[in-house]
Amino acid sequence: MSISANDLEESTLFYIEVFGAAAIPTPNFDAPTQWLRLGDLQLHLFQRSGVSAPTYHHIAFAVDDFEAVFRIAQKRGILDHTTFGTHLREIPGNTVQMYIRDPAGNAVEVNGPDATGLDSSIRREMTRLADTFPQSAENLKGILYLEPRVGHGAS
Repeated sequence: MSISANDLEESTLFYIEVFGAAAIPTPNFDAPTQWLRLGDLQLHLFQRSGVSAPTYHHIAFAVDDFEAVFRIAQKRGILDHTTFGTHLREIPGNTVQMYIRDPAGNAVEVNGPDATGLDSSIRREMTRLADTFPQSAENLKGILYLEPRVGHGAS
């Protein structure tokens, strides 16, 4: 996946510091570019003038230590409280979602597999999707983690 960066160095450091990305060798393109490795995925940052981040379209990452990423986002003041109506939400399947903005303004969804296991200080900030938008029995079958993760059964 590729996204825009207003300042390539600032965005590169953001993804390294917040998500543990690693800068990898990058070909020379027509614009300043940095490729990053995130687990088995690559994120490509392109710095182009006059390109703005979209409001609602976003990238999403599943993280192993949701609380650590939440605390980093909180400390940096990058929690997005408005775009999706909340910065922290529990969705069907006991999944937690957080919404943040990177330095270029790109929306980033951060997912964790265990909303109920979070520290109570974080849970107090969370809203349930079902409390905002009614969920039918069919809607409740829509889960983000399709395969069971170690220590977490499928719901």
